[in-house]
Amino acid sequence: MRLRTFLPGLFAASCLAGQALAACPQELSVYTEVNGETGIDFRPDSEAALVANSFRLVLPQGPLLEGHVMWTQGPERPFGALMLDCPQGDVTGEEIAACTHWQGVVYALGTDGEIGLIPRQGEDAAERLLFPDLSRMLRAGPLNDGKAVLPEWDVYALSGCQE
Repeated sequence: MRLRTFLPGLFAASCLAGQALAACPQELSVYTEVNGETGIDFRPDSEAALVANSFRLVLPQGPLLEGHVMWTQGPERPFGALMLDCPQGDVTGEEIAACTHWQGVVYALGTDGEIGLIPRQGEDAAERLLFPDLSRMLRAGPLNDGKAVLPEWDVYALSGCQE
C-alpha cells in the first residue's frame, strides 16, 4: 500500500523538477553531457551585439573552453564555436582558426524527439542540446593529450539553472 502512494508522489516531484528547469532562461542554463563527464554552462554576459548566447565547456580537470553562438542570415541558423586561449584585440582569421576547437550549428532536442534550434537569450532553455561532431573534433585536435577528459558524446541535457 505504501508503494502505491510513494510512486505517484515521486513521479509528480520529478515532473515538477522538470517544469522548474524548463522555466530557466537559456542564458542561465546548465547542461550535463549525456553518458559523459563534461558540462556546458551558459552565461548572460555577452558584450558583442552579434553574439546570441555565450557559454563555456567545462572539462573535468581540464581547461575551460569559451563559446558563443551567433545567428547567421539567410537561412537563419545558430552557429556556435568553442575556443581556447584566443588572442585579444586585433586578430587575424588564422589566429582565430588556430584557437577554435569546434564550430557548427547548435540544435535543441525535445523529449518528444522534436529537433529545433537553440533558444535565444530570454527564451526558456532547451531540454537538450546537440553540438554536432563536438566529441570527434575535440578528440582529433590538440586537446586530446591522453590526459584530458573530453566529451564522449554530442548531446547535453538540462541539469540546472544558475541563480
